[in-house]
Amino acid sequence: MMTNKLKKTIIDGVEVSPVLPSSIKNYLIDIDGTICDDIPNEQPELMKSAKLYPDALKTLNKWYDEGHIITFFTSRLEEHRQVTEEWLEKNGFKYHALLMNKPRGGNYHWIDNHIVRATRFEGKFTDLVERNNIIQVFK
Repeated sequence: MMTNKLKKTIIDGVEVSPVLPSSIKNYLIDIDGTICDDIPNEQPELMKSAKLYPDALKTLNKWYDEGHIITFFTSRLEEHRQVTEEWLEKNGFKYHALLMNKPRGGNYHWIDNHIVRATRFEGKFTDLVERNNIIQVFK
């Protein structure tokens, strides 16, 4: 699904990693505490019945339907993949990929050769708005 949205990029005659068109966003979405109850890996028996955050479902499925890429990126372990996929399906989430084993502990600092925008979830999903903030960059 994603490959047909990627455009070929050539720099100095060399093909480099493809880039999505500027109209398509590549969303990486956490699961626990972001789209549902915050369930620690130490209590996997609670994952199956985690309470859904309805505004997350509505917003993420809207973004998916608009053609954006939705990838769930979770600190849940690979052994939790099946219960996680079943929960996402049962609750009606549309998505392209599920990445497990995100490092735990927060304080993330993502370094990439592509533009990265980070949005901290603070309790409610809505459409995103632009705001100017101070960021850390390389000198």
